[in-house]
Amino acid sequence: KKDITIPEVKNVTFAIIRKKNETDDFIWEVHLLNSNDFVLDNILVMSRGYGIVKEEKVETSTLRHFFEKVEANDTLLIEPIDPNLFVLNNEFALTYYVEGEIFFKKFMFTAGAMDERNLIKINILNSEGILHS
Repeated sequence: KKDITIPEVKNVTFAIIRKKNETDDFIWEVHLLNSNDFVLDNILVMSRGYGIVKEEKVETSTLRHFFEKVEANDTLLIEPIDPNLFVLNNEFALTYYVEGEIFFKKFMFTAGAMDERNLIKINILNSEGILHS
């Protein structure tokens, strides 16, 4: 295990956005953003929520998603997300390959981060949301 080196993930991140659906209600979605000039292959995303609510430990189910690829300078819809989960830490573990080399990184949206005051315009998605920094 100590002999395996995993390179640093660069120009790949997650965003949680809100947009209006066909009935003009807000829905929330998690997207993967690839700002590199190359394709990401064999993408695996694991998502889960956890935290303390009303002095009780709360943990969501773990979801796993596999995608063949995300193109260069493109985005990928991972999953819808219920805004009731924003009181929890929402973690997304990402694994992908570039030219046979494996990359891995965990991204965390902390409890309470999904506040309307924190929303910014995310141009590539043409929506407002929170961009993981």
